[in-house]
Amino acid sequence: MKVVVDLSRCTGYAQCAFLAPEVFRMHGEEALMYDPNPDDALRDQVLRAAAACPVQAILVDQPDARHAPAKAPPS
Repeated sequence: MKVVVDLSRCTGYAQCAFLAPEVFRMHGEEALMYDPNPDDALRDQVLRAAAACPVQAILVDQPDARHAPAKAPPS
């Protein structure tokens, strides 16, 4: 999983830091710091944090099953 935050949009509401503190944290009152490659075990927390962002500054890139190679049907 890859996380990208548009820091020019981020206004420091800190909802992400509240919902996924292992990934997002505030440095001072307005500077957001984050882990761009969090562990997949934190996926649900990261997705909730991204959804809760009031300015939608968080993008989560997830591997999509639709792009995975097709498996051969069982014989």
